Parts: sequence; structure tokens; C-alpha cells
Amino acid sequence: MNDYLDLFISYLVVEKGLSANTRQAYSRDLIRYLDFLEKQGRTAPASVTSSDIATFLGQLKGQGIGPRSRARCLSSIRMFHKFLMIENYADVNPAAIIEAPRTLHKLPEFLTSPEVDALFAACAGTSGDNIRDLAMLELLYATGLRVSELVSLKLREVNLDAGYLLTLGKGNKERLVPIGESARERVRAYLEGARYRLDPNGKNVYLFLSRLGEAMSRQAFWNIIKKRSLLAGIRKSISPHTLRHSFATHLLENGADLRSVQIMLGHADLSTTQIYTHVTRERLKKLHQQIHPRG
Repeated sequence: MNDYLDLFISYLVVEKGLSANTRQAYSRDLIRYLDFLEKQGRTAPASVTSSDIATFLGQLKGQGIGPRSRARCLSSIRMFHKFLMIENYADVNPAAIIEAPRTLHKLPEFLTSPEVDALFAACAGTSGDNIRDLAMLELLYATGLRVSELVSLKLREVNLDAGYLLTLGKGNKERLVPIGESARERVRAYLEGARYRLDPNGKNVYLFLSRLGEAMSRQAFWNIIKKRSLLAGIRKSISPHTLRHSFATHLLENGADLRSVQIMLGHADLSTTQIYTHVTRERLKKLHQQIHPRG
């Protein structure tokens, strides 16, 4: 069955254009699943039954794996068996009738406007690191980019004069995202006062660079945001995605329509963006309870 996994991963690259991170997630889920099938003596796609898949998911539950992770794993299994049908390696998809585990929708963590201000203030100073970190944080909050999209931005993809950037999101889909004036000023300051020191010959095509003059990695930026949040005295456990959540939440709170937010975030499905409407409703409830005389 592992031979089919190799074919499936190639299919995800060529036909679906999925990112390396998404492919790795599929691989992790399916390696565990195929190991289970091997122990059950299932060596061909046609021998796999719906009962096998249900038993596998039951084992995951018994190992303490939560419903969200099990639902993701089932999604991987469904796509794998669908691929086997498309390529005529199997006649049926045994995962099609398996009901996904019910998951509780966890509301995304986001920063308040004062917390965002404090995070930016923690980058005060004229050192190259401070200028670069502030530019990255401001741009992330201004655009709602994913961290992978931020660190992979190239110089030619950012038009500060026109006030927009071009990014390549999930599924290799391009989208234009507007940049606010504050973020544009910070990026300009970085380009004029810090970046040239890191890349004096102008050979690196990426916008944000490390101290070594190389493209910024996701892990390096993760460490930056952790460091700055500690300096800002923010007690929440935040990540680069927290600023993406803050971007969406603050837009909706200030009157943006859901469809516009969906486009800027690069969500394929509007239902993914709708989680932020729950965030704003929860905040309204708390405000009502705190302020209303009979709250």
C-alpha cells in the first residue's frame, strides 16, 4: 500500500498543487493509517473496508487523539481512497460513508488594539533588527498574510507606491492584498535603513532577510514574535497566526463585510471566514455583560 502513497503524494503535487506543509500533513496521517492496514493484512486497495477505517479511527480515539485531529485524518483517508478510484486502483471509496468526528469550534485567539500597539512599541529603536521586526509585524497585521506567505514575499511582489502586494497562497492561488499607510511606511523604513546592510549587493530576491542576509524562515519569525510579545508584556500565548486572526477580527468589528475579509485572507470557502463572526459576537456578549445595568 505504501507504493500507492507515493503515487498519491505525486498527485497532490502535480494535480492539486498543494503546499509542502499540506503534503507533509497528508503523509503523516496516511503513514499511520497504512501501518494499521498492514497489520490487518490489507495489502490491496480493494481489500480495505469501511469497518477497517472505523476501527482505525477508534484506535486513534483510544490513544487520546482529539476529534479535530481525527477529523483531519479522516479527510486525508477520504482523499487517498478517492484518488485510488480516480486512477482505477479501486472501485469504491470505503471512507465515503464514515461520519467525521464532531469537533468543538475553538474560537481563534486574537489581540486587542492596545495589545497590537504594545507589540509594535516593543520594536522601538533604530537597530536593524528593530526596524525589520516592526516592518514584518506591521505588514502581517495590515494584510492578514499567513506566516509562510510573509516570509516568502519577494521584493517585486510588493508595490508600496500603489499600496498592495501580490502573494501566492494555498493551492498556488495568487491574490492581491492592500497595504495600509502605516505598514507601507514601516516597510519603506526597513528597505531604506536596514535591508541594504543585510544584502549590500542586492542579490537576494526576498523582502525580509535574516542577520546572515538569507531569506527569513518561518521558525525565525516565530521566535521574533515570541520575543517581542514578551517585551510587550503580553501574557497570551501568541503566534504569527494570532496577528492574522487579529486582522480579520478587527476588520469585522469595524464594519468590513465578510466576503471582503474572505478575499483578503485567501479562504477558498466563506464558511472558514465565518468563525470570526463568532469571535465578534462573543466579544459583544462580554461587553454587554460588563456594561449593561442588567447584564
